[in-house]
Amino acid sequence: MKKKIVGLIPSRLESERLPGKALLEIDGYPIIVHTAKRAMLSKMIDEVYVCTDSKEIIDACRKHDIPTIRSKKFFINGTERIANSASKFKNYLIVGILGDEPLVDPDTIDKVINFHLKNKHKPEIVISTRAMSQDSSENNVRVLSSKSNRIMYLSRAKIPYNYKNSINFVDKHLSVITFSYIGLMKYKNFKPSPLELTEDIMLLRALENDMKVFSCKIKEKSFSADVSDDYLKTTIAMSNDPYRNKY
Repeated sequence: MKKKIVGLIPSRLESERLPGKALLEIDGYPIIVHTAKRAMLSKMIDEVYVCTDSKEIIDACRKHDIPTIRSKKFFINGTERIANSASKFKNYLIVGILGDEPLVDPDTIDKVINFHLKNKHKPEIVISTRAMSQDSSENNVRVLSSKSNRIMYLSRAKIPYNYKNSINFVDKHLSVITFSYIGLMKYKNFKPSPLELTEDIMLLRALENDMKVFSCKIKEKSFSADVSDDYLKTTIAMSNDPYRNKY
């Protein structure tokens, strides 16, 4: 029997780096609508919901026939908002897609899902990653993985430190994350961890509690509209995007 799969997209208006970004328009649609519509293009996801406390975001989604789940207002991070919205999806694989990814690639979503379902190590969490230059900004989260792709650490710092050998590229944490339902509930029940609070990286809570977190390496480019410069880059990239005319 095929396992059912749900996409949950956390979204809020009170963004610190780019306030109100969920409703900023690109090519006629709010960012959150682009993100949800592209998740709906996944060949593997059965249902997609935007999870938010914002009436404005709910209204924008309803206007474009996007289902929503109303959540409470305050969460430490997007994963907690996803976990709060996941109670009726106990037998599902849960796909979290950050709400500021208007160019998320449906093929990337399907690759991460396949990696999770077919992985012999039975991951609790899988994140999408892509190689990036070591001189990238601290807004990017760097990922170090073992030979089996199990994640060893995530950091905003330039890791590993080039003490003897120079490494020019490292993996970057991207926007698509899959959770087993049990794994998501485990994460929810752990308290925020010291490293999570220090680095402001939500998945460090999972690593500090010995959860099985794996990296699925992909080649597709990803643009998040997290700061004003990214918003401009995303707007330009949308004009040449092959999925734009499919919704």
